[in-house]
Amino acid sequence: MENGGAEQGHGDANGNGQAAASAAASYTYWVREATADAAPLPLPKKLTAHDLVSNQSQPATLGSVWNRAGTWEEKNLNNWATQRLKELLKSVGTLDLSRGRAEISDVTKCVGDAFLVTVRNKKRVGYTYELTLKIKGEWHIQEEKKTVKGHIDIPEFSFGELDDLQMEVKLSEEKDFVQQDKQQILQDLKKLFLQPVREKLLQFEQELKDR
Repeated sequence: MENGGAEQGHGDANGNGQAAASAAASYTYWVREATADAAPLPLPKKLTAHDLVSNQSQPATLGSVWNRAGTWEEKNLNNWATQRLKELLKSVGTLDLSRGRAEISDVTKCVGDAFLVTVRNKKRVGYTYELTLKIKGEWHIQEEKKTVKGHIDIPEFSFGELDDLQMEVKLSEEKDFVQQDKQQILQDLKKLFLQPVREKLLQFEQELKDR
């Protein structure tokens, strides 16, 4: 019984050893096959000058640095717009009237808003303004020269509405002129200043779009 028991115990030990060896061999073989079939490990690659340029040539986003996604952003351009409108309008120069000449000496009223909106990485500009232009000049009556003073009121206008620009002209010292001369001066001022002023405002619109 003891010998038989010993032989039986030896047989169990051998059996377990053979099973463990077989499992180890099978596992090693599986790992070897899987490694052979797997994709090779990535190797480090040195970037070339072309790669660096390609990375830098990605399209830039509009708007502020913090708004890289190009979502809604509105920028107030009132300071720039008001100053630029005054500069452009005062540069119209002297225009010849039927019996004299006149110029825009000042912009006494320039009230409104201008803005730049970025939405989904696209920009849109707009503005709304009211203007009063101070006019000075001279009017010839035979050998006499009389000073012309007045102003041009331009009611509220907005982006894209300059084809319908309106003007109202008034003289500051009407008593110095007879009715006929007064009407002629008013007609001349409105007729001669409308197109030059419109052209300056169109230039303003283009500069606003280019910002």
